[in-house]
Amino acid sequence: MANSGMNWTQVEFTKSSYSGSDQGNCVEFGTAAGLVGIRDSKLAEASPILEVEATAFRAFITDLKAGTFDQSA
Repeated sequence: MANSGMNWTQVEFTKSSYSGSDQGNCVEFGTAAGLVGIRDSKLAEASPILEVEATAFRAFITDLKAGTFDQSA
């Protein structure tokens, strides 16, 4: 996906509720202009940001919750 040129510095990011208290492997997300930006919470503002369209992100989260990506043991 091409970079949209979005300025993410003014966007408020929210840490994943699954991050836990150990501050380990955490992600944050923020939304703006029909996009969702996803970044590494350990790096915060210094983190590269993965941009996806909001509709695609919602579909991804729906599929995660439905177990679409679960693998059999």
